[in-house]
Amino acid sequence: MDLKDKIRSIEDYPQKGVIFRDITTLLKDAEGLKDAVDAITASLADVSFDLVLSPESRGFIFGMPVAYNMGKGFVPVRKAGKLPAETISKEYELEYGTATIEIHKDAIKPGQKVVIVDDLMATGGTAKAIMEMVEEMGAEVVASAFLIELDFLNGRKALPDCRVEAVIHYE
Repeated sequence: MDLKDKIRSIEDYPQKGVIFRDITTLLKDAEGLKDAVDAITASLADVSFDLVLSPESRGFIFGMPVAYNMGKGFVPVRKAGKLPAETISKEYELEYGTATIEIHKDAIKPGQKVVIVDDLMATGGTAKAIMEMVEEMGAEVVASAFLIELDFLNGRKALPDCRVEAVIHYE
């Protein structure tokens, strides 16, 4: 099955000139969802790591089952103000503005190896912000994996020292 065929493209959303890649059509397809999670899992099969980190909310959809499939722990990366214990935070640039994300301070131990799993890599800003927080905590991001990569936005440049995997590419 070609997973790209399960993703709906919506022109001029959220602004004119943008083609939004809507994964809700893939998510409602049981076989497509399973194949997407399996493909992300397979892309990390040879990586040695301790934890999967994923940003909310769509990253959770893929990060949690990948962690489960690989027998690893899962750490949610949340929007500012959503985590109840002490956090570290990072503000970063989005395609359409800025955002702040947070991780619990005790979620990652120094020396641990983590992977970032998300639904989409555009400019790489979210993954770079997560990587910077992980490094502040004394741990290391050893790989990142995405369902979709928008190649034309060159997001890999934001992660020059990180292995980047993507299942679906849009030129």
